[in-house]
Amino acid sequence: MQSGEQRQRLIENLKQGGWLRTIRVTKAFQKVRREDFVPRRFREAAYIDEPLPIGEGQSISAPGMVAIMTELLEPKPGDSVLEVGTGSGYQAAILSKLVKKVYTTELEPRLAGEAKEKLKKAGCSNVEVVIGDGSGGYPKAAPFDRIVITCAAAEVPAPLKQQLKTGGMLVAPVGGSFTQILTRLKKKKNGRFEKNEYLRCIFVPLRH
Repeated sequence: MQSGEQRQRLIENLKQGGWLRTIRVTKAFQKVRREDFVPRRFREAAYIDEPLPIGEGQSISAPGMVAIMTELLEPKPGDSVLEVGTGSGYQAAILSKLVKKVYTTELEPRLAGEAKEKLKKAGCSNVEVVIGDGSGGYPKAAPFDRIVITCAAAEVPAPLKQQLKTGGMLVAPVGGSFTQILTRLKKKKNGRFEKNEYLRCIFVPLRH
């Protein structure tokens, strides 16, 4: 089966499972080739709905989890988005098809460099990869309409809350080292946050 057929079959499965719910996000998944973001030795497994190792103790998230998090973000075409934890660059690539600008931070220089090259080859010209500790956000480009954290945090770092626009949303796996709850925060006019919790998940820890 060709990669395009595999990608379409995965998309249909994600739609049936309720993970892909909107036309815009579904089209983004159709445009991005996951095989371009996994290590070469795992290319044949690119369209299995599972995380895959990418080195440095990190992994590329399962497509289903990327779909869930992207849908929860409710990205808009004019949005400026911050991603904490570039990893392979796949989540950033999906977001690049949905918003105006994506800033993505990665602590590991090797992964950041590889992701930058992959994003460039994939034509994601509206993504800026930043090497550094994402827990402090990215003040240079703040505030953001949306923030997504793709690594586990015991709690959402205060700088990220501060760098979120009023009315903006933040999605993150929040909890301990072994299991987390996928959580969405929406920033209200008074600076408080409306919190919603969704499903249990497992992400690698946010490192500083």
